[in-house]
Amino acid sequence: MNKSKNILLIITGGIAAYKSLDLIRRLKEQDYNINCILTESGKNFVTPLSIESLSGNKVYSELFNLTDEKEMGHIQLSRISDLILVAPATANIMSKMAYGICDDLASTVLMATNKPVMLAPSMNVRMWINKSTQRNINTLKTDGIKFIGPENGEMACGEYGEGRLSDVSEIINHVKDFFENLHFKPLKDFTALVTSGPTREYIDPVRYISNESSGKQGIAIANRLQNLGAKTTLITGPTNQDDAQVSKIYKVTSAHEMFNACKEMLPVDIAICAAAVADYSVKNQSLDKIKKTSFEKDLKLSENPDILKFISQKRNTRPRLVVGFAAETNDLEKNALKKLSEKGCDWILANDIGKDNIIGGDQNRIRFISQNENEQWPMTSKDQVANILSSKIINYFTN
Repeated sequence: MNKSKNILLIITGGIAAYKSLDLIRRLKEQDYNINCILTESGKNFVTPLSIESLSGNKVYSELFNLTDEKEMGHIQLSRISDLILVAPATANIMSKMAYGICDDLASTVLMATNKPVMLAPSMNVRMWINKSTQRNINTLKTDGIKFIGPENGEMACGEYGEGRLSDVSEIINHVKDFFENLHFKPLKDFTALVTSGPTREYIDPVRYISNESSGKQGIAIANRLQNLGAKTTLITGPTNQDDAQVSKIYKVTSAHEMFNACKEMLPVDIAICAAAVADYSVKNQSLDKIKKTSFEKDLKLSENPDILKFISQKRNTRPRLVVGFAAETNDLEKNALKKLSEKGCDWILANDIGKDNIIGGDQNRIRFISQNENEQWPMTSKDQVANILSSKIINYFTN
């Protein structure tokens, strides 16, 4: 039962505010106690009466309301909650938070709180990618604010892109994970190594060979392991992602740099190789930019070290669990089983990158393969893939 867990839900003025009603209902089903703040702009989309009916508690809206302040002052409102959830979170409320503006009840409570805050953004794609919004996001993440989404999808305005409010079920999963992670640290005595992102093998100072990878899945896994108590190191190639919240981060460029960083971090208990490491590097790399007229079409290549195979077959210091990834466009299961055998790792997470916008997207569809298991995971968020994988890791070490 979660009756002892209090969530303060702040509903701001976006078209997705109507989803907050379903969110309240679903959170109540999980036995959380819900108090709500509804902004003035939020009242254009949902009513206090509907919120009160679903939450079973009074809705707060006004900062300078003597009755409300007497019953539950804004400082107390911010402090009695175990978690503050803003859903939907508009560009406006995020801007206020980033700059410390508190001109209404919602922004004042957010300023006054000493409790964790989660934001589930919702806005037009152009607003989301606007430079000022991205600056605010970086500021808030630096301040420790957690984000849920947003997702890619069709919006009420008819445009398509990033900025859509995450599904209610996804928001609830994040809330549940938050409370579970407060005290649930089953991997607290473990060390973990995660590789992520691509590597680059330079031909000359401006050209390189690489594999496509956003780094999202590896970062999600590293964050999850850290949250579960593991002392986690992330070794990442060049990406545009925010830094993971882990014990150590090594940023590398080439496969050889990633290989050397991995060797330096051994031994560990858990190794997860999610990076898209380039298979070959350029033997005849030029220190100067090669002119188009003299560009060599037959580059001389040398095979890069096989990081997964090295870790899997390393004597004396082999991790207790080694997990690899297999990105395929055909014969997924066959190729994954072959990789499992050749590399000597314990598990393979295989995905078909030829469809569903897996590379660079926020979702993934995994086929999990080990010596004893072969199961298809449903299409889900990369965060949820990290959750499922972490659960299997916990079971592996506890059963």
